[in-house]
Amino acid sequence: MDCAAGVERKLQSTGCGYSSRASQLYDLDTTSAASSGDLLLDFKPVTSEADLQSSRSPSQARQLGLSPALGREGSTWSTEASRALYNVDGWGCGYVDIAEEGNLAIRPLGEDGPAVDLPQLVEHLKERGLLPPLLLRFPSIACHRLEKLRDAFRAAIERFEYQGCFRSVFPVKSNPDRLLLQGMLDYSWSHEHGHGLGLEVGSKAELTMALSMIPLPASPAFNLICNGCKDAEYMELAMHAGELGVNAVVVMEQYSEVRLALRVAAKLGVRPRLGVRAKLATRHSGHWGSTSGDGAKFGLRAREIVAAVGELAAAGMLDCLVLLHFHVGSQITNIRMVKEVMREASFLYAELVKMGAGLRFLDVGGGLAVDYDGSFTDSAASMAYSLQSYANDIVSAMQEVCVHRGIPPPTLISESGRAVASHATVVVFDVVNHPVRCEELREEEEEVVDSVEFSLDRPLTKQLKAAASRGKGRYLLTTFKEVFDNITADAFSLRESYSDACYFKEDALRAFKLGVLSLVERARVDVMFDATCDRIRTLAGEHSLPLPDALQPTAVPGVRLYHVNLSVFQSAVDAWGIGQLFPVMPLARLGEEPRVQATLGDITCDSDGRLDRFAGPGGLGAAGALPLHDLREGEPYRLAMFLTGVYQEVMGSVHNMYGRLNTAVVWAEPGRAGVQLVHVRRGESVGEVLVHPGYDPATMIQRVHEATVLRVNAGNLPMRRAEVIMQCYRERMAGYTYMR
Repeated sequence: MDCAAGVERKLQSTGCGYSSRASQLYDLDTTSAASSGDLLLDFKPVTSEADLQSSRSPSQARQLGLSPALGREGSTWSTEASRALYNVDGWGCGYVDIAEEGNLAIRPLGEDGPAVDLPQLVEHLKERGLLPPLLLRFPSIACHRLEKLRDAFRAAIERFEYQGCFRSVFPVKSNPDRLLLQGMLDYSWSHEHGHGLGLEVGSKAELTMALSMIPLPASPAFNLICNGCKDAEYMELAMHAGELGVNAVVVMEQYSEVRLALRVAAKLGVRPRLGVRAKLATRHSGHWGSTSGDGAKFGLRAREIVAAVGELAAAGMLDCLVLLHFHVGSQITNIRMVKEVMREASFLYAELVKMGAGLRFLDVGGGLAVDYDGSFTDSAASMAYSLQSYANDIVSAMQEVCVHRGIPPPTLISESGRAVASHATVVVFDVVNHPVRCEELREEEEEVVDSVEFSLDRPLTKQLKAAASRGKGRYLLTTFKEVFDNITADAFSLRESYSDACYFKEDALRAFKLGVLSLVERARVDVMFDATCDRIRTLAGEHSLPLPDALQPTAVPGVRLYHVNLSVFQSAVDAWGIGQLFPVMPLARLGEEPRVQATLGDITCDSDGRLDRFAGPGGLGAAGALPLHDLREGEPYRLAMFLTGVYQEVMGSVHNMYGRLNTAVVWAEPGRAGVQLVHVRRGESVGEVLVHPGYDPATMIQRVHEATVLRVNAGNLPMRRAEVIMQCYRERMAGYTYMR
């Protein structure tokens, strides 16, 4: 089945206004601009030898004897160096590549599949009115991740001679985007011979959504796991779902839900499939550790599970208890936790079977981690195990208990969301502001230093007295110049000079607060301080001397702030909320050495709107600064942020009224040449965002119109100016919320 066509049919059938041109394929250089609607575009596959060389992975390039590209101006910097600097191979998992000319590329089917040139894609979208910031979605990556997860469990099942099977369900809370879910469902059910992806829901809204996405005709092999807090309405709809022919399991997450399930089942006259979530004692030590242990929000303790079994048995419905579920928390970084929790869960499963429960499924929940910093460690932003190790430990633990207790092995279900969809989204955004270039700063420093009168050949006391007679500012500048001129190439001098510079800068601030130092004089003292620090760095580098701690490259004085056209609260909310690391790197110029150490500040009016944790080079973990290039006049400088495919969109806020991003969906079909741009969706306009807090755009326009009419009638505003104002207001109301 052609899954891109399947997505197209779904869009047409739901009345989404999918363009009639979507059945055609276009090359990037021949497609005419579309004013609105959805597009289906064809990106030429990588076919020429030059293209193949530029898009191969480093290992492939080395095998073919291809040399790395040289940077500009004869630099020995190469794309290989950029690959190592940004640790692309550590966190990219084969989906991120660097072409020889220095452009970033995405491989939706892994390192052996076709490549999408990101700068080319972004320019193509920009020509058609979709400006950065952009959200680029690659459902094919999620499908490829599902295949890798399935293959890992199949290999484990074969290795340990497990007689059960494995099924995946996707937790829709992690990313409920319709095109992503539909793409994964269509692909998996067309490629897995009637045993495709299922869904996990946690609310009435999610359940309502999931029922509309059941592959038809409905199959009992479609697993619909109903988690979350439940009332009678949720229970009723979940039990009705079973009547549609799917394997809908109502998981009881609180003890109170046991009796509620019995009442609803009696009311509907059905024998539902029920599950129970266990509150395991084994505790996850990471950020999400509160999900497990006795203090967990969800789940039944051992005594509550025994009581629930008793109530179900008394009602003659113990055979309806078909699933045991547990979840120890997201982002499990150490495989030992998987081993420990599986031992507890496996014996709990066996005990419930012994008590007469009709168990057939063990749902191991989520927790499969993502290596955000590429370090392959058990840090919070990484994972210290492979996908195959994860599958092996789950299968072997359950197999051992089944053999020991002589019970049939259950179908194993995984609710992995983070590990499946994180790689499927890339956010692209522009740098909109940058610090003054180092050369310009040094020119200013030289001018100020040269303007201060001081001579090593004249008595110091006389010079200071003369400066003092001309005011506090002149005295401070003269003493600063004396420190600057006496810096020598030894470690003690560097430390002493920096200490003196800090003291004089603080003295200048005190004088300014007392009103005895002008703003211009204070600014000149700041320039002298910067010049002194630069001289200390230069001498330390030339003579291999240690720098004062505050002047180390990772310290604040050595890091520049780049402002970017992005809202952290909309597109990377976990970076603000829990300090999550997301890999970021330039979209192009990766054949050139980046010489600026930077942090990123977004365009919101909130000082927390910044990114200051990045994937460090060589798998060394998180870094406090991101290597970037100097900006070029008239040339856009764009960055890409990765691994944002779960939770960021659904949890993002409209802080400062910055809305959802312009979005493009790119599809790659195995066995089919090239990739396709199957859908574009414009981001929220100003008017659409203002609806969230209760405003009506039409009423707002009318209100501003009334204000202009009053000014015109009073003779304070010409009619032509009033028309210009209203036109500007309407355009802003309909425009993108981000900077242009």
